[in-house]
Parts: sequence; C-alpha cells; structure tokens
Amino acid sequence: MRTHTCGELRADHEAQRVALCGWVHARRGHGKLVFVDLRDRYGLTQIVFDAEDAPEELVDRGGRLPLETCVRVEGVVRRRRDANPKIPTGEVEVVADALEVLSETANPPVIPAHEDELPSEEVRMRHRYLDLRRPAMQRMLATRHRITKVARDFFDREGFLEIETPVLCRSTPEGARDFLVPSRKQAGMWYALPQSPQLFKQLLMMSGCDKYLQICRCFRDEEPRFDRQAEFSQIDLEMSFVTREQVLDVMERFVRELWREVVGFEPGPFPRMSYHEAMERFGIDRPDTRYGLELVDVSDLAQKTDFRVFRDALAKERGTVRAIRVPDAADRLTRKVLDGYSKFVQEFGAGGVPWTKIVAGESGPGVEGGVAKFIAPIASALIERMEGEVGDVLLFGADARSVCLKALGELRQKVARDLDLIDESAWNFLWVLDFPMFEYDGEERRFYAMHHPFTSPKSEEIERFLGAETGEIELIESIVSDGYDMVLNGNEIGGGSIRIHRQDVQKKVFELLGISESEAHERFSFLMEALRYGPPPMGGIAFGLDRLVMQVLGIDNIRDVMAFPKTHTGQDLLTGAPGPVDPEQLEELHVRSTA
Repeated sequence: MRTHTCGELRADHEAQRVALCGWVHARRGHGKLVFVDLRDRYGLTQIVFDAEDAPEELVDRGGRLPLETCVRVEGVVRRRRDANPKIPTGEVEVVADALEVLSETANPPVIPAHEDELPSEEVRMRHRYLDLRRPAMQRMLATRHRITKVARDFFDREGFLEIETPVLCRSTPEGARDFLVPSRKQAGMWYALPQSPQLFKQLLMMSGCDKYLQICRCFRDEEPRFDRQAEFSQIDLEMSFVTREQVLDVMERFVRELWREVVGFEPGPFPRMSYHEAMERFGIDRPDTRYGLELVDVSDLAQKTDFRVFRDALAKERGTVRAIRVPDAADRLTRKVLDGYSKFVQEFGAGGVPWTKIVAGESGPGVEGGVAKFIAPIASALIERMEGEVGDVLLFGADARSVCLKALGELRQKVARDLDLIDESAWNFLWVLDFPMFEYDGEERRFYAMHHPFTSPKSEEIERFLGAETGEIELIESIVSDGYDMVLNGNEIGGGSIRIHRQDVQKKVFELLGISESEAHERFSFLMEALRYGPPPMGGIAFGLDRLVMQVLGIDNIRDVMAFPKTHTGQDLLTGAPGPVDPEQLEELHVRSTA
C-alpha cells in the first residue's frame, strides 16, 4: 500500500512518485492550499493539497480531514521552499494528487500532536492505543527494542544461551507476595507467577548450561511506585565457574556497550563502593554521586552539648547524630523550607531536622539561627569537621542509626532537587558491593535475607557463617555476602550475587531465616535435592529492563516505558482487568469468592 514510510523521504527523492500511509498529525489551511503532516512510527512528512496541481474537490477533502484519520496519499516529491530542519524529512514535501481514507476517526480523547496538552494519565491509559501513537511513545518502544537487541547480541557473542523458564511455578518465599493461580486439575493446589527466574537459573547451571540469558516477565504483588510495577521485565543472566570479579567484568562491559550503542556515550570504568561506605556517606545503598551533600558523623561533638534532641538520640541503642552541609544555601533555605524538611523526614520515622547557618563572626565563622544556641560550645569544632564556610547551612539527623541514615539519605536527595544541584547530563555508574547477608527486624525478632535466600556469603566468611548460632545477632549481622548492585545516578539498575552451591551453606541460611527443615523440604525439596549432585559455583545478575529504558530516555515514571502498564492500584484501564468471572469458572477451579 505504500512505497515509502513517513520518515524516509529526502532531497534525493525529488520528482519521484510515491505512496504514503499514516495518520493525520496536523492540518493547516490557506484557501486553495492545504498542508497536512502525515505520521507513522518512522516520522512525519508534509503533504500538500494544491488547487494549482489537483482538483478542488481533492483540496477540499484534504482540508476537512480530522486529526488521527488513517489515510493513504499518492503524489510527487518536491523540495520545500521553506525547509524544516527540525525533522529529517524537512527538505521535501509530497504534492498529493490522490487521497484514500482508509478509516475514519471519532473525536480522539488523546491527540498525539498535542504533547503539551495531554489529558490525564487515566484517560491516556484507558485509550493507550492512541497514547502509543505519540512520537515520544514510539521512540520509547523503539528504544526498548534497541536495548533488548543490544543485550541479545552482546551475550550471544559471550556464549550465553537464551532459555525460557516456567511462568506457572511453585510459591516460594522471596520477599514479596506472590500472584497465585488456582489449579483446575489438582483441587486446592496453587501455582505462583515467578517473582524472578532465580531458582530455575540455578537449576540450569546445575544442568551444565554454563551461561544463561533470558528477557523475562516477573510478577510481584507489591505496592506500585514511580519505578516499580507488579508486572515488569528483567534481563536475567547466570554463569557457572565464575568469581565475583568475572561477573562484574562481563556485566560492566555489557552496560558500557549498551550506552555506547543506544545513547552514544561510553562510560569509563565503574567506581566501587562497599554497602557500609554507601550507608555512612549517603544514607542509602544506591547513592547518587552526581552531587555532594554527604553525611558526616558528629556524634562525638554532639555528646558535648546539652541539646536534649542530641542527648536523647545518643542514649538510644545504636544512637547517632549526623550532619549534612549545604553549601551557600543560607538565603535559599528559608525558615519555611526548613520547617518543611522537618515534616518531610517524619515520613521516614525521624522527629525533625535541627538546623543552623554558618555566619561571619568577630573571631571567625560562627552559627546563627535554628539550634545555634544549643550547639554554641561545639560550633568551631563542628564547622571545622564539616569544612563549613560562611553562607552554608547545616542540617542534622539524630536518632537510632537506621532511622537517622534513612531520613538523611532521603533528605539529601530532596535538597539536591530543590536547589537544582544535580547535573542531569551526567552518567554516574557505580558498583555497590559487600552487602550484609541478613538484616534483623527487631519487632519481629527475626532475620531477613538482604538480597534473597540463595546469596552466598563471601568465601572468607563461610566458616564463620556456618559456626553462627541463631541468637548471635551481632555476629550474624556482620556476615558479608557476595552480593552486588549496579547503580546509575541514584537508581539501582541491576542486582545479583554469587549463589550458594553447597548444601550445608543453604541449610544454614534457611536455619538463620527461621525456615524449619520440614518447611525448607516442602518448599525447596527440588533445590536441596539438586544441590546433592555436584552443582558448580555460579553467579549472575538481573537488570531491570524497564529501569534501563527510564534511564536512557530520562523518564521518571515506569508507566511511560511500558506499552500496557497498570495504574497505581493495579488496574488495567484499557481492558478492565482485574474483573469478575463467572461463578462456573470459580467452581471449576475449586475457589469461592468472599468479596
């Protein structure tokens, strides 16, 4: 039906007769001269209906075409007198002599040409097929395709096999809630949708596959947020007979090639940082290193004051006082803004944000405003510790260590955004390494796996780990895993670990997590059985495909990098899912609704 696409024609096509198909993107009328921008996924071409070259009836029809009408146009290519350098086809236009309306349109609730006047996200998601016509969304789909293509090509050259794993599998405790599917043929039994292919890729390594790749769908019944959906995609990988260094080398080379091929930028070697250093300096295990605002421990100085907030915090178990220096911000951080920061950190369990400003004094820099009178005895030492200068603002956190770091880690990011301190053109990649094996929940009095229960301790930690007893909380908390995360500009884009390949180590993990031997056998009998038959050392990683697309395109909402996303309540507004089913279907599945 077409000889060319709407993004293909150039000056060397001049005088050629062509046929184009697409949608009416824009229309401009000038009496007997009508201009129509015709759009398909490849771009835009200007179509001219000119009464000097075509019947008036054709010009009239062209001038009445509603936006988003699907048409076929024939005509001759000519150079434009007023070239448009903003589009690749801008040197030429097609003088139409034939027009066929392929399908008419109702008044569209989403108009792709009106990028600055988009309707609500709810309307866009309900009419996603229209929203996806927008050039920005077409670029997203093309970028997503390009990323997966580069991934497949790279890992094919590295000797990886692409292998599919089951979507209907067994429910296992991996952190989030499972999506469950009732079995029709086994009454009362359930499948689970995979949170990841973690166990299957370990079994593939035990099967001798050596290197595995899959671009797969994963399902986690979690609350959505800006970078998380219940249904998402991973670039999932695993390798046998490897050390952590070998895994990091392959994955870093992949991401460097990905950015070179898709973005046109090749990063240098990725810096490395331990989990402990990341938490101490940035309050978060995925730090954004494009700006400063690092956390500084001032607990020893705070101990010398009579400030009750500091003293009460230090009296707590693992209590601490930390500070952030915000350079040259005294005029911009008003009392109203600072009060807002106190409310902000309350969302993360902190009581507020004590603050003060560094000012010039007769004998050198001093402090003024906020908690200045309470910290006067340590002002000089504090300013020296913080490397402060006149005009800086000091923000404090005082609480149990976990609360303090979390609150200041989040506050640090907010301050950077508020004061426009982030270099949006930078690509700061980072490896975060040496995560703890476990994190302890004081309320539930139990441990959770920091990554997942199949992450191995570092080799030098294994004997100490195997000798740990359940009640030795500090000892267990100190055991370091062979896990690693790849971070870009404060976002985790990939995470993985060296896996457990020893049966005694896996049993010990289950024991420390409070998973009884009978429960472990019930849920993981296939894994424990496989571990008896010579499994190889193995390690891998999973990249969040959606997050990679977000980073490449500079998009901050995961729903805008998925073709058919769900809302924040998990609804598909396009198809109406989830929806009711017939009682007969439930009966077949041996399920009864309590709603």
